[in-house]
This record gives sequence, C-alpha cells and structure tokens, in this order.
Amino acid sequence: MANRKQFLNDTAIDPELVTLLEIARQRPVTEAQLLEQRISFAFGNSPDSEFITKESVRKASNSILLAS
Repeated sequence: MANRKQFLNDTAIDPELVTLLEIARQRPVTEAQLLEQRISFAFGNSPDSEFITKESVRKASNSILLAS
C-alpha cells in the first residue's frame, strides 16, 4: 500500500480537539440524529442520479423495514 504523507510524520495532538472529542463521547445520540445519519449515509452511497435526492431517500426510509 502506498505511504500517505499525513502518516509519515509525528504530529502533535491538538488538546482542544481532544477536549471536544471527550465532550462528544459523553453526549447521547438521539433517535432523530441516528435516522438523519442513516439517511445521509444512504444518500451519499447512492449512484449519481437526478432522481435520487435526500428527500427521496428520506421518503424511502419510511417504507423500508430492516430485518432484525
């Protein structure tokens, strides 16, 4: 695998970023946020088409049931 420049050097850890990550870890994720993440993921992984919009993915998510 090709080396990536960003991984060749030791970089200092940004303490502000670490603090923000810790705060984010402690914050619970709501069902509404999870639903939006799923919709965004499905839209982002859909083929390029003028017929597939984020709203069409949102509508489809209401009618498609996942097996558990």
